[in-house]
Amino acid sequence: MQFMLIFKETDSDVAQKTNPQASPAYWGAWNAYVGALGQAGVIVSGNGLQEPHTATHVQMRGGKRVIHDGPYADTKEHLGGYFIIEVPGLDEALTWAARSPNAATGTTEVRPVLPPPVAS
Repeated sequence: MQFMLIFKETDSDVAQKTNPQASPAYWGAWNAYVGALGQAGVIVSGNGLQEPHTATHVQMRGGKRVIHDGPYADTKEHLGGYFIIEVPGLDEALTWAARSPNAATGTTEVRPVLPPPVAS
């Protein structure tokens, strides 16, 4: 089964990416985690994302496009990246989610990937 691991980071987590004192530990933990996923052969695809201030949100309201730059002010966590993994079931996906570096401070969401539609 395929699952998406969605990594939601706190403001503090995001700040570590560019902090000269914190970034080596931050990136070291992520490199080790990604390496473990790779060695296990479970990665289907995935990407890290640029910082939240680079985001653009698009909504359609009353037939008009409304654009907001950056994260919403009331957001407590920011989407940091994701992986699609292929594992036997939910238990294995939850195990990988619990191993992610941000699970201790942010949230790692696990969602099954919808299978492609069956051609009729």
